[in-house]
Amino acid sequence: MGNRVDDLVARLTKGGSKTAQILGSLSDDQWQTALYTEPLAWTVRDLAAHFLSAEVALLRVMQDIASGGPGAPEHFNYDAFNSDEQIRLAGLPPLRLLANLADARAATVAWVSKLDESDLDRQGRHPALGDITLEFFINAIYGHQLMHMRDLQRLLA
Repeated sequence: MGNRVDDLVARLTKGGSKTAQILGSLSDDQWQTALYTEPLAWTVRDLAAHFLSAEVALLRVMQDIASGGPGAPEHFNYDAFNSDEQIRLAGLPPLRLLANLADARAATVAWVSKLDESDLDRQGRHPALGDITLEFFINAIYGHQLMHMRDLQRLLA
């Protein structure tokens, strides 16, 4: 059995690189393409903003769990959070979003790489998934981005 921390670091690094590669290859028009209409209308640019805000916020929640805290607040309204974050990040152009997202993913990877294997078994509250282990939480970050990137690739095909 491999080292779980190293496996998570590799997965996060690979996912971040793939996302940066795809988003970095988009034209100006593609950044403005509508990707979702529900629950909020989002363009591809809005998706990048979502990735950035989620990466930063979820790292804070994971750090709380690792230090013995409960994680996300009970009854966290992630739709309201996402809406507020879209407003907050509205002025950032795509290239700035990509640079900030790369920095945020690097911070997540650096933090995960310093975890002990035993930390991965700590339980805490994910904003959408409820009580899960830190290992599952980290995998969910990877899976969340992958899910949205698959939607984007279908749109661009």
